[in-house]
Amino acid sequence: MIKEFKDFIAKGNVMDMAVGIIIGAAFTAIVTSLVGDLINPIIGLITGGMDFSNLFVNLGEGDFTSLVAAKEAGAPVFAYGAFLTAVINFLIIAFVVFLLVKMVNKVKAAAEEPAAPAAPAGPSELDILMEIRDALKK
Repeated sequence: MIKEFKDFIAKGNVMDMAVGIIIGAAFTAIVTSLVGDLINPIIGLITGGMDFSNLFVNLGEGDFTSLVAAKEAGAPVFAYGAFLTAVINFLIIAFVVFLLVKMVNKVKAAAEEPAAPAAPAGPSELDILMEIRDALKK
């Protein structure tokens, strides 16, 4: 059983998957920063500075000015703004990943293009010898 486990771990697919997971985790930090630090502020400018994450419906009693205040008070809330923010972030991240995959595929396709055909080779040694033979017969 241990030998089978070692064989399983040693397979290239498992190692490739492990590398992919590690790179994916690092890429997540980059994409999260891209969305949070660059794209969301632009969306905030377009929507007039509206912060979706603070939108909620209070399902209990009392009036709360923010979602944080309602949660601190233990009030039941329907936090649809946080869901909207998560959906927007997902769409942005999915689009960034789409662009990345498209770029990688383009680079792969360019690398796989066949090389330009080589210049036609001159006559072979056999052809030259045959020409010499024919010339000597005359």
